[in-house]
Amino acid sequence: MDVAEDRAGAVPGEGPRHEARERALALLYEAEMKQLGAAAVLSGLVVAPDPFTVALVEGAARHEQRIDELMAGAAKGWEVERMPVLDRSILRLATYELIAEPDVPVAVVIDEAVELAKQYSTEFSGGFVNGVLSTIAREVRP
Repeated sequence: MDVAEDRAGAVPGEGPRHEARERALALLYEAEMKQLGAAAVLSGLVVAPDPFTVALVEGAARHEQRIDELMAGAAKGWEVERMPVLDRSILRLATYELIAEPDVPVAVVIDEAVELAKQYSTEFSGGFVNGVLSTIAREVRP
């Protein structure tokens, strides 16, 4: 995947890779709310999303068990199942990037996730997402 945009220091919340992450978040959220697999949601789309979006959705779904274990270890006092669905989806998406996209800088992954949390979830979600992802990043990218 071309990560030039992420390495170039793009402003979080802008650009085609942000749009791909935003779309991936919507699809992961839809899959969870409808209790469907990510593959079912992707196959039901009339227009296929861009390749980066597909890679994020499929990757987050494929590694969900490991991702949830990392999230459970990093979110002290929170059970993954009790997290708000949007926060959980954002964390899964960003954690997948941390473990599977080593060319994307940690700061970019976290900044993008925090921006999504601030835009779509509660007023406290940005800080929560930041804290959990910072802990996960120290573990998976020492």
